[in-house]
Amino acid sequence: MEEHNRSDSVTGEAEEGGAPRVAPEGRPGFLDKLISTGLGTGLSPFAPGTAGSLLALIIYFIPGFHNTSIMLPAIVLFFAWGTLAADRMEKAYGHDPSRVVIDEIVAMWISLLFLPQRLILALMAFVIFRVLDIFKPFPANYFDKRDRGISIMMDDVVCGVYTNILLQLYLHFGK
Repeated sequence: MEEHNRSDSVTGEAEEGGAPRVAPEGRPGFLDKLISTGLGTGLSPFAPGTAGSLLALIIYFIPGFHNTSIMLPAIVLFFAWGTLAADRMEKAYGHDPSRVVIDEIVAMWISLLFLPQRLILALMAFVIFRVLDIFKPFPANYFDKRDRGISIMMDDVVCGVYTNILLQLYLHFGK
């Protein structure tokens, strides 16, 4: 059989003899793209960050996910993986590409961490987080101006922490 080259639709790299090539070091591979785009929600033509935040809410309402013993490790794991993937995506697509929404997903989970699982609180977290993510209060605005995956993740993490603090205050003092 004659060997031929073809293009891999995920990495854009050529394949030889039918064996897929691994993405070159520093370039996003299939899993980087899948994770960083929030299972493709970051490819939404309208408000990809909002789409990623909605995915985070859907996952949050999977039975048992809101349990701290599941949610906290998920936050740590996806923060670490998201940081690496976002770094590679930024190198490929430019400063803080809008298709990268793993930062919104992790930050939404942080917004909801240690809160009772109630639809009204989740909706409040969603709205507060999206507003903070748009306006980027300090130090989120500091991270937003920086390059690298860690900065992509941290600007939203800050907004997620602020959202959580506001909701904790509401629960303890607002009733």
